[in-house]
Amino acid sequence: MRVLLTGAGGQLARELAASRPAGVELAALTASELDVADAASVAAAVRDRAPEVVINAAAYTAVDRAEAEEAAAFAVNAQGVAHLAAAAAGRGARLVHLSTDFVFDGQAREPYRPSAAAAPLSAYGRSKLAGEQRALEILGERATIVRTSWLYSSRGRNFVTGMLDLMAEREALSIVDDQQGSPTWAALLAAALWSVARRADMPGVWHWADGGACSWFVFARAIQEAAVARGLLARAIPLAPIATRDYPTAARRPAYSVLDTTATYGRLGLTPVPWRTALGRMLDEMLPAASSTAPPADG
Repeated sequence: MRVLLTGAGGQLARELAASRPAGVELAALTASELDVADAASVAAAVRDRAPEVVINAAAYTAVDRAEAEEAAAFAVNAQGVAHLAAAAAGRGARLVHLSTDFVFDGQAREPYRPSAAAAPLSAYGRSKLAGEQRALEILGERATIVRTSWLYSSRGRNFVTGMLDLMAEREALSIVDDQQGSPTWAALLAAALWSVARRADMPGVWHWADGGACSWFVFARAIQEAAVARGLLARAIPLAPIATRDYPTAARRPAYSVLDTTATYGRLGLTPVPWRTALGRMLDEMLPAASSTAPPADG
């Protein structure tokens, strides 16, 4: 199977490249190698590599900056997806496109099903929803949208690695406790995406996240506890729960964005890994790097 992967410098794409299955001929292009906002470049890349499947991990992800740069967000997250979809359509290829829980307004009180009405609160969310719509309009049954949430990995900058840095530097931290979502380890999502890429019976919108849900504060507390237990942090610091209103940001976030992943796990024949278990496995990945960079012991 020939696969073209965009956004190859990002954390998810790096996990996808690292877990490439046998029999997959992968062309992984970074944003500097392929600007998805450039229709001609996209058409040339798809023509030259003749993929059977395009996996689009390219995205404008600066959620707060997008409020002032909405056109830039739409250029990548909406027009860029349209360019990929059109190029894929011209080659008879499928598109697997990554989207986000930020397409929802957070007013629900139970996990969002893929069919739930979208109502994004932010420019970023609007741009991602527009990308979904354009992929489906252009490719129809050959487009698969996979929404995910609270993505993290040992391979990039994200909430987990950011918390580890702050916990090592600060004496105390305050973390938002009134936003609920589901953490997602990029390695598990990557494995699922490779399964999706091989299947033509998953058109439309699907949801993927690890098992369970929590607030950012609970997630941060779990990160600290697991990191201290593994020696990735030397000590625990006080963590205080705060309300969203006490941590103002340019973009509004959904207060509740837990995704209903039942259909996806059922179709793939998988069982959700609890988010705490996945977090521990990700932190275990960091241990060799941590020990190899530690200073030598005295004597």
